[in-house]
Amino acid sequence: MRLVLSLASENIRLGTGGPFAAAVLSEQEGQLIAVGVNRVVASHCSLAHAEMLAIGLAQQRLGHYDLGEAVPGGCVLYTSTEPCAMCLGAIPWTGIKRLIIGARDADARAAGFDEGDKPRDWISAYARRGIKVATDLLRAEAAAILTEYVRSGGEIYGPRPVCQPIPISIQP
Repeated sequence: MRLVLSLASENIRLGTGGPFAAAVLSEQEGQLIAVGVNRVVASHCSLAHAEMLAIGLAQQRLGHYDLGEAVPGGCVLYTSTEPCAMCLGAIPWTGIKRLIIGARDADARAAGFDEGDKPRDWISAYARRGIKVATDLLRAEAAAILTEYVRSGGEIYGPRPVCQPIPISIQP
């Protein structure tokens, strides 16, 4: 997790992306397979979240879409912040066997990020799929990175707020 948090901080310092980073490691040996940092703004691509990039690079490096099949014992994904709705939905298709999280969803939302609509019981749903989840690893440090990003003037990006229709009446 320290590597992931260091990458997130460096991404802010260099101005190359948002305050998020992730890493894919082999579960049994702890071998680093791939890392990703958030590149949404820099790449002009809303899909360029740290988790998505780390997973995609790991899959390309290993030559297989299922990391659980490609690596004996499976893979673990470390992420600086709880995955947003998009990343949360993608992880089960990757073959990741374990997810380790730094900052919570509430920390990202407090910084101004819209994490999307996620099921309340997503950890139980992951467990049913054989994915173990551990939260709050170095949470204070991870949340501080989100705060630093906001303090430094980092761009808050995400879905546009939903506009509420304004009732109007048409007089005959």
